[in-house]
Amino acid sequence: MAIAKTNAVRLLDRLGVAYELREYEVDPDDLVAESVARKIGLPPEQVFKTLVARGDKHGVCLAVVPADCELDLKAMAKATGDKKVDTVALKEVEPLTGYIRGGVTAMACKKAYPVYLEETAELFEVISVSAGVRGVQVLLAPDDYVRAVDARVAGIAKAR
Repeated sequence: MAIAKTNAVRLLDRLGVAYELREYEVDPDDLVAESVARKIGLPPEQVFKTLVARGDKHGVCLAVVPADCELDLKAMAKATGDKKVDTVALKEVEPLTGYIRGGVTAMACKKAYPVYLEETAELFEVISVSAGVRGVQVLLAPDDYVRAVDARVAGIAKAR
């Protein structure tokens, strides 16, 4: 069965980006990125989750960090030029991005927000991000991802 094309995947097609889609079984009670990494057979540091944050000066932005890390709010504020950055409440995620928890991606968001990618992504030939729906990940080169979402690369993650 073919995987339905999401807006995120259509964006990659339009940009001529090479990618691979990887499906996995969704457990609504376990949406953590480490579980996704295990299900698609990649180490958690190679699977990136997209978090929605808001700075006090520049507003909403997206932080893309490895599955086994958390967002370093101080480092994120420094990267965005804000004094303070916080993640948004879960109830705000879908209205802001058009995506539900477990399926958030910076690609083809409802609105173009500034995207910040953890610099360790550049250590890999391929990284994995959500395709915009639960159950499907996109594997692509970090440079192609940066180009697709106009990401700024910065040290924004810290170990848990």
